[in-house]
This record gives sequence, C-alpha cells and structure tokens, in this order.
Amino acid sequence: MGYKEFDLTVPPGFTGEDLKKILQKRSGLEDFTYSIQKKSLDARKKKEIIWKMRVAVCSDAYTDELPGVPTLEIPKGKHDEKILVTGSGPAGFFAAFVLQKAGFQVTLIERGSDVESRSRGIKAFEAGGEFNPKANYAFGEGGAGTFSDGKLTSRSKHIKPERNFIIESYIAAGAPEEIRYLAHPHLGTDNLKKIVKRLRRQFTELGGTMLFETQLLDIEVKDGKIASVETTNGTLDVDYLYIATGHSSYDTYRMLMRKGVPFQHKNFALGYRVEHAQKWINQAQWGRETLPGVKAAEYRLTTQNDPNHPVYTFCMCPGGTIVPAAAYPGQNIVNGMSMYDRGGEFANAACVAGVQIEKLLGKEVSPLEALDWLESLEQKFFAVSSDYKAPAVSIRSFLNKKLHGVTPKSSYALGLEEFPIWTLLPPSVVTALQTGLQNFSRKVKGYEYGTLMGLENKSSAPIQVLREKNGQVEGFENLFVIGEGSGYAGGIISSAADGVRSAISLVSKLS
Repeated sequence: MGYKEFDLTVPPGFTGEDLKKILQKRSGLEDFTYSIQKKSLDARKKKEIIWKMRVAVCSDAYTDELPGVPTLEIPKGKHDEKILVTGSGPAGFFAAFVLQKAGFQVTLIERGSDVESRSRGIKAFEAGGEFNPKANYAFGEGGAGTFSDGKLTSRSKHIKPERNFIIESYIAAGAPEEIRYLAHPHLGTDNLKKIVKRLRRQFTELGGTMLFETQLLDIEVKDGKIASVETTNGTLDVDYLYIATGHSSYDTYRMLMRKGVPFQHKNFALGYRVEHAQKWINQAQWGRETLPGVKAAEYRLTTQNDPNHPVYTFCMCPGGTIVPAAAYPGQNIVNGMSMYDRGGEFANAACVAGVQIEKLLGKEVSPLEALDWLESLEQKFFAVSSDYKAPAVSIRSFLNKKLHGVTPKSSYALGLEEFPIWTLLPPSVVTALQTGLQNFSRKVKGYEYGTLMGLENKSSAPIQVLREKNGQVEGFENLFVIGEGSGYAGGIISSAADGVRSAISLVSKLS
C-alpha cells in the first residue's frame, strides 16, 4: 500500500466526515485510510480563519511508500552499574526510563511527594493551609511541568528521534494522539497528573525503583568521581549520578558548588505574570469571542526597544490559572497552568525582560551571588504582605506608575494586593517592561486592560553548569547534570530530550 500527501485548508469546526469528503474529492478515491501529519491554525485574516493541514492518504492506488519516522534506538544489555537519578521532572524521568529500558538498575529519587499527595498538599495550601515543602507547585512527581499548560513545543531541530520517543511515551500513557501532529500541542494539568502516574508504573514494571520524599543532601567526591550520596533517607552508593532537580533547587545548586561542581551565570528573565479575560484575547485574535472547534486563543508577543532587555511573553496559558509557585517558604513567585480543555475564564502569560546579571548590577558577579540576588528578590515580593497574596496592579497603573485603588477579579486562589510593583524590580527592567507593554497594547487590542501580578522569574535558570554535550560535568567521571536545572534546557520536550540524550550517551559508552 502506498501513500500521497495532500495540503488542505479547512474551516474551524470541521468534522472527520467533512475531512473524508474533502480527501475523496482531492484524491478521486473512495477506498482509503488517512493520517494527519501536520495541523495548525491560521488566524492572520480574522474573517477567514482556517486550519492548515497536511494529510497522508494511504491506498493501493499509490506506489510511494510512507516514509519512516525517526526512532530512538536503545541498546539493551545486562549492566551491573548502579544508577541514581534525582528529580522526577521530564529530564530526570526520561533519563531513568531509557537507562532502565537499556538494562541498568536505576533508582529515581524525588524530594517531593507522589502526584496524588502533591495534589492534596496544593489544594490544602490554596485553601488557606501552610506551605508544604514536599507538595507544592515546584517540587513533586513530574516536576514543575506537571502543573502547567503542558506545552510540547521545542525550538530545537536536532532531537527528532528523542522527541518522537517522548511523544509516543506520552501517548502510551494516555495523552491524546493529536500531540503527534498539532503545531502547538499541549497536555494540560489534568492529563499530566494521570500521565506521570502511568509512566511511573511503566518504569517500576521494568524493574526501576522510585522513592518519593527523598531529597539529595550531599555527595561524596573521590578522585573526580561520585562515590556515594547522602539523602534524607540515608546513604546510597552509586556508579553514576544524574542530577535533574530543576531550576528551583537552590539548596542543591549551593551544595554542588561547595563540592567543586563548576557553574557560570547566564542570561535569564524577570517580570510579572499578566492576566486577561480569555474572551478579550479571543476577540483580539479571532475577531469573535468563540470559534467552533478551537479551545481558546493564544498569543506570543515580543519587542526589543532596549538591546539589554528584550521583552517578550512566555508560557502563555489560554483559559488558565495563575498559581503560587514558590519552592521554599518565605518566597512569592507565580506561574501559570491550564487544563486540557483550556476552558477557564482567564488567560495568563509571563511578561518578562531578558537580563544580563553583571550589566544589571554593574559589577562582576559569581554564580553563587547571582543565585543569592535572585532569591532575595523572591523574598522581597513575599515581604509585601508577608504571605502568599500576589502584589498586583493593572497594566494601565503600571504604565502610569499610579495606583487606582482597585483589585481586579483574578484566577489566583490566594488573592491579590494592589501594590506599586514597579518598585520591586530594577528600574531598567521596569522601563523596558513599560515600553514592551505599550507595544503589546498596540498589537493586541485591549491588552492594556490586563493585570500584572507577582514575580515571574522561572523562564530559565540563572546559572549554568559547565558540562559536555552529553550532560557529563567537566572534571567529573560519573556525574551528569541535565534538564532545566543544568541551564541548557527549558520546557518539557527540550528537558526530556536532554535526559534521553544523556542516558543514550552512557548506554553507548558502556555497551
């Protein structure tokens, strides 16, 4: 059986039967099967919004063979080496998953709780309970990404086998098959909570060990090798150690620095979370408040009036919720998440300015000093109310630097406190954000009616480990630092791919 590809445009709200009729007309065939290869929404012309699709029609009438999909080859064998992976986010889990599939005996430890306990801890916190260091939006099964929009996009063009392995693993764990072909696929928090649990089961059925509420405290280094690690549940001997603790594990960063692991500071971003009524974003993007067959309108905005501080939106969550994302008590950080249906009343996104720490502070800065400075900023936002209310203002107030005595309705569960948040960030960052928001308000009608709140500083890590391409740390024979916490990845797919590639590197080396 052969195939032929067809590029189609179809209206929003089309059905499977509609698509089949179009393909029958285009192909001239009655008997065939088809598979969608690509699908993206084109809303550039608001009066003519369309889905652009590439569809492969399979039939005996065609002779060309459907091209194969790049697949990940995992050499399998019997290995005696003890592998310890710390951190169950995308990088850590997929490194452990690949290594276990390859025949190693892998132990995966996670400082936070399993996803069920984590969800209960978060619910109790948002209902007025105390912050739980083991069950929060930063730490726990699946990492910070479990409670997000679950975006599966990546700008990297060199990870096709790894990406396909990750996507197929998610589908096998219950993700919708559309993530294979959508231009902007996402999973949603509700799906992710089920998916990470099913992936955990697959890992343990392969023989892997997963330990929750087990934090890495220290490492013993002998002659450039990790000999053992100290955890909250005792000492573990290791032959190879993978650290994938994410960009919020400041205590882990500091411990690694004390042990001689080399780091450098890197560019990162600072700003706020911005929130709008989703219907306003729909109206601005589509020219109407609803669109059949499409969940909620998205946006991505960028401007660069200041070469030192490019301003952009990041991690946009259509129909989503703003959440308290502190990793430690006494910090106030916000992030965004959404369910798969993106059916919430509000849209939110990070609105941030890129920063170079030494230019920002006007002096030389060590990696540790960069980390300390950023942590002090998180504590500064907390000090506004000495709790987890989010300091907030309207965009118009921010642009005019004038409070209006109004606290808007919001998705943020712990409440807002009107505050001149422009006093909490460095002046050059505030000026760049003001200019950026003015530009965004010209691009998106009604954008100036949104609300800015909290501190958004998790678009990328502020420091970066010195390592090889395979994730192995310079100067260490058996230590890998991977994922967002390494400073070389960002987002679910790129972090997971970093974990996969580092695991394949070790498998190849020892096979």
